[in-house]
Amino acid sequence: MLDGAIALAVSTKFGQSMKVTPNSESNIVWRSLDENESIWFENEFLISDILSNSSKSQNDVSNRLSQILQEARILNPKFLSEMHGYNITTKLDFPKNWGLGTSSTLINNIANWADVNAFELLIKTFGGSGYDIACAQHDAPITYQLISNKPEVTEVAFNPSFKDKLYFVYLNKKQNSREGIAHYKSNRSNIFKDISALNKTTLELIDCDNLCEFQRLIEAHEQIISTIIGQKPVKDLLFADFQGSIKSLGAWGGDFVLVVSKENPSDYFKSKGFDIIISYRDLIK
Repeated sequence: MLDGAIALAVSTKFGQSMKVTPNSESNIVWRSLDENESIWFENEFLISDILSNSSKSQNDVSNRLSQILQEARILNPKFLSEMHGYNITTKLDFPKNWGLGTSSTLINNIANWADVNAFELLIKTFGGSGYDIACAQHDAPITYQLISNKPEVTEVAFNPSFKDKLYFVYLNKKQNSREGIAHYKSNRSNIFKDISALNKTTLELIDCDNLCEFQRLIEAHEQIISTIIGQKPVKDLLFADFQGSIKSLGAWGGDFVLVVSKENPSDYFKSKGFDIIISYRDLIK
């Protein structure tokens, strides 16, 4: 996607909400809740420190949050200019180590609050292609493509009849998107022909309504990316004996993989130590 490839993206049923309530102080009281409503992060920020870029902490989450608020203020000078502060509560619907968009949904929510462009805020903070921002803004399946570094988003009718054969398996580790981007940039070569092949495969996937053809297409897509970045497909690395197809998602090496299996694959993956297996219908809107 970083070099203009078309991506197919589907939104999950899980997300992140953010509640903003004015208070009578000149501060921001921030509280982040996980899927069990337990507090996983909380801090208090003086708005004056945010505006003067002097809000520093030994906590990485605090520093990153301060940076996002500062950049939102730069994009919209009216943001945080009121004579009051805010109580903020964010709430995840999923475990934050799953990699389903903790950062991207936060960026999108803050952008909505600050009345700024979420893609611009992403560029100034986390970086990346922006496809996850587009997912946060759409309930329907989409294609996402960067054309001259500008996002092109199109809703598509991706609704395979074989949904009951599709599963998502968590690989027991959250992949750092920034590290994945750095690895990709250090390994890519002349990829314009590869991007053309990827785009053709992705567009065929959207309209595919045959399970065997769908498997062929995702395996072809996997092999093209494997060649580009010089990494073995995850099936070759971890699941060579699996009787089905496996597609890496996002930054290779972590988070979830898409599994295509005619039979429920839960016993197989659990025997390999991967206990989180979610059906397509249970995860995707």
